[in-house]
Amino acid sequence: MTAARTTASLHGPQLGLRERKKLKTRIAIREATYRLIEEQGYDATTVEQIADAADVSASTVFRYFPTKEDIVLTDEYDPLLEDELRARPADEPIVESLRHVLRSAVGLGSTEEPEILRLRTRLMIEVPAVRSRLLQSMSVTSQMLCRVVAERSGRDPGDLEVRVFAMSLIAALTETTAYWAEHGHRDDLRELVDRAMDMLTTGFGTGAREV
Repeated sequence: MTAARTTASLHGPQLGLRERKKLKTRIAIREATYRLIEEQGYDATTVEQIADAADVSASTVFRYFPTKEDIVLTDEYDPLLEDELRARPADEPIVESLRHVLRSAVGLGSTEEPEILRLRTRLMIEVPAVRSRLLQSMSVTSQMLCRVVAERSGRDPGDLEVRVFAMSLIAALTETTAYWAEHGHRDDLRELVDRAMDMLTTGFGTGAREV
């Protein structure tokens, strides 16, 4: 979710030398991309420019990121998200587990790399190609959430109910991020995440107008 989390993972004891080198390359490519986009805009930034700024070849960029949009959207938090969800108490509602994990992740991003987090979310709503790629990438996150939800509920990951619930979580988080960016990042993102999770569990609440 955040560049800050990615950087911190460089020093984790679980990574070998080869993995650390690969991670450093990924980070160098992303940092070069962010810097160029800030300077000249998304559309004007080419993969060749990114490769030159990161001191790698264009083929290396494509080996790590299939498209330019993936450089913006991909980070190393995705696999960690599944691990951290599994580490939560087994009897905890999945929405509460996700709330806890996301609040921790958002806290890291907003305190250590706030500019990058804002840039990424702004690109998600302003650049059609990034938005489109985001929608395509949801299937991977959905599969991960389906596995976790299935384990918690005793169901099969392919059950309709499991798939609908997992996609509702992803849609809630996507719209929360879009709302945050559309309103100039003025709100506290952690509070918005809480509101989204509350909406999933309680709806509009007692006495609210039907919509």
